[in-house]
Amino acid sequence: MAGESSSFHLLDERIQRFIWAEGWEELRDAQEKAIPLIVGAEQDVIIAAATAAGKTEAAFFPALTHLLSADGEGLIVYVSPLKALINDQFGRLERLCAQLEIPVWPWHGDVSASVKTRFLTKRHGVLLITPESLEALLCNRGSSVGSVFERVTFFVIDELHAFIGSERGKQLQSLMHRIERALDRKVPRIGLSATLGDMRLAGQFLRPGGEPAQVNSAAAGTELKVLVKGYEEPLVVKSGSDEEEESEPVTPGQVAAHLFKVLRGANNLVFPNSRRQVEQYTHLLTKMCERERVPNEFWPHHGSLSKEIRAETEAALKQKELPATALCTNTLELGIDIGAVKCVAQIRPPPSVASLRQRLGRSGRRKGEPAILRGYCVEDALGTRSCLRDKLRLDTVQMAAMISLLIDKWFEPPRVQGVHLSTLVQQLLSAIAQRSGVTAGEAFGLLCGPGAPFTGLSKQEFVDLLRHLGHKELLTQDSSGALLHGRVGEKFVNHYSFYAAFASEEEFRVVAGGKTLGSLPVDQMLLPGQRILFAGRTWHVDEVDEQQKAIYVTRAQGGAPPMFSGGVGRTHTKVRQRMRELLEETSSLAFLDAMAQRFLTEARAAYSRFQLASKFALDQGKELMLMTWLGDAANEAIACLLISRGFVAFPSGPGVEVVKGEHSTQDILNALADIAASDTPPLDVLLADVKNLAREKWDWALPDALLCKAYASLYLDLDEGLAWVRQMAFDSRP
Repeated sequence: MAGESSSFHLLDERIQRFIWAEGWEELRDAQEKAIPLIVGAEQDVIIAAATAAGKTEAAFFPALTHLLSADGEGLIVYVSPLKALINDQFGRLERLCAQLEIPVWPWHGDVSASVKTRFLTKRHGVLLITPESLEALLCNRGSSVGSVFERVTFFVIDELHAFIGSERGKQLQSLMHRIERALDRKVPRIGLSATLGDMRLAGQFLRPGGEPAQVNSAAAGTELKVLVKGYEEPLVVKSGSDEEEESEPVTPGQVAAHLFKVLRGANNLVFPNSRRQVEQYTHLLTKMCERERVPNEFWPHHGSLSKEIRAETEAALKQKELPATALCTNTLELGIDIGAVKCVAQIRPPPSVASLRQRLGRSGRRKGEPAILRGYCVEDALGTRSCLRDKLRLDTVQMAAMISLLIDKWFEPPRVQGVHLSTLVQQLLSAIAQRSGVTAGEAFGLLCGPGAPFTGLSKQEFVDLLRHLGHKELLTQDSSGALLHGRVGEKFVNHYSFYAAFASEEEFRVVAGGKTLGSLPVDQMLLPGQRILFAGRTWHVDEVDEQQKAIYVTRAQGGAPPMFSGGVGRTHTKVRQRMRELLEETSSLAFLDAMAQRFLTEARAAYSRFQLASKFALDQGKELMLMTWLGDAANEAIACLLISRGFVAFPSGPGVEVVKGEHSTQDILNALADIAASDTPPLDVLLADVKNLAREKWDWALPDALLCKAYASLYLDLDEGLAWVRQMAFDSRP
């Protein structure tokens, strides 16, 4: 190693000895590239490399070398999205740092007060912390923030992609900026991630307005083996009737039986798309173990389970004696050390290509072993009443498109356009706690000035926000002009839940005739008059109660079933375009089994039959389906443009559904032509009738204009939506 590696010689001798003692034959590609960029502590750096490619060491070997060169008295602040990841990293780093005589301090809700007190006394070493605990530190140690962090030399942000585009990401940006303002200097930031679709955008997130050095590891990729199996849910028809009966679906049992057959005897991860399905498949698989009289190998893991149950699952995966398979939501996407898994199974399409890539990074980590992905697609058997969604076999086509993009090494770019004004409210209240009051000018400069995370807000908008927060009694102003917590604000800030910038994930209850039918994750807009698909039936939305998180529905009479059925993520335009490409091709896909290939063939036949290569408007009687093949953000923008002109319209899979009501198809096409030729209406007009705009924790506290701005920044792509409308209007001209 010493002869070939120039980076190795840049490391402190004690770290070199540690590397030799670990038996490493060479540094990884990411480490070779990152060490020279980090060791001088002069710049921000992003390290993008596959899971298990040594990103943690790529950051810490040079960062610790820098600390040691300054007598080990500096401080590295490592920020993680998960407490469990901090616990993992503590074990890894403590072994190294003990030899360097550098203390390592875990800090989160489960860490004892005595450990935290010792850190506050020493104030050097490596601090492993979550954004929420960092927030609490700033709020509760406000006057001493400068001295607590005076020796900080690096911020290291792990799983960077998990922060980008989220409230926690904005919170973290703000916390780092506030610490830098307290220190009156910049602190180099190091971002680590296995999944970054656009390094430039990720760099903008790491430091707004900055240009970090980039390390994109060129390490050889693992061999990938993929198989997607198709399962068909049979139609159950009443004798002598066209109507389908209610019956228990058979395909979950069939999928579970195959999982039982192929996964037993090894460690694996299975990703259904909801907590409910995690429970369903865990139940089916544990019952199979009981029936076969074999030890249980199947364990659940999702956010609603107690930390004890989650820890039990993690322990089952980590121990080497017995095989274990976890059925999980995205809780096991991130880098918790659960060891290598043989296979990753995905039931129905994943939330995104990026999440599929992140999940797959768990497999194929042992030398010489391939990464294995098993996909499961379930489609309803076709009958006389089958809807467009079923005929186009959309789940299968979307899964195939996502895998195709994964193989092409494409995944979604980071979503950095969100203004997250909910988090601005939280950070304003937090800054007041830290500084025991701030003037409006100080608050604007701290949070919305150059280099700050909320630069998209004008001074007038900030003043409007302050006035509104005053009306809500979150803020008050004393005679000197200082902003202080109001009566309501004080209660919030003094509660432990304040430090989290995000609300706990909630689903909307679906209620019919006073009876709750179940719950639905909602990533799209809702409005009365809309139709949704739930529990295999079509429902008419009568009312949306945002306070109670309830959708009141009645059975829809007639009309084609909608394509909207809730969702587990927002689909990108690139995915929908790849779906369309697959539908227009004729070749088979090597990773589809015979049933999944049959689904694709049927989808292609339907695509041809409906002339979707040249036709964008499908008349379905009571509804008109506009087949845009755009992502959800553009489809939602088109729907809003139609809503602002008096139509009931909503995004629906690869298009936009418009309820005709009193309107004709030509009326809707004329409205599209008018939209194409007109100025874009202001956001408050565009979103006037949409009911579930408040998605983030403090959205309820925003004035209407800023709530619309925040929502649009996250959920609407007006430019892409308008471009499609204008293209269709142009193409439709006689």
